[in-house]
Amino acid sequence: MQFLLTAYDGKDPGSPERRMRVREGHLKKISGLKKTGEFLFGGAILDAEGKMIGSMIVYDFPDRESLDEKLKDEPYITEGVWKRIDIQLFRLAKIE
Repeated sequence: MQFLLTAYDGKDPGSPERRMRVREGHLKKISGLKKTGEFLFGGAILDAEGKMIGSMIVYDFPDRESLDEKLKDEPYITEGVWKRIDIQLFRLAKIE
């Protein structure tokens, strides 16, 4: 099953610094998920000035419980970067 995660950072003054402080750990986690095929694609959501304010990720897991288990040690969650998270079922269009 594919899942679309859309997550927004906090709006407090320390939010950009908090994101950058844990970004390496987040990218390391994503790299591992990419190797297992659980991360399909994603990236940063930007504001009008090009500053990172959130993330979108498309995951592939057998079920929602498996995704939730992997998110338990996601640095952007455990370190309080993402403040608002939405997860929806998703289906990647097969365009040839």
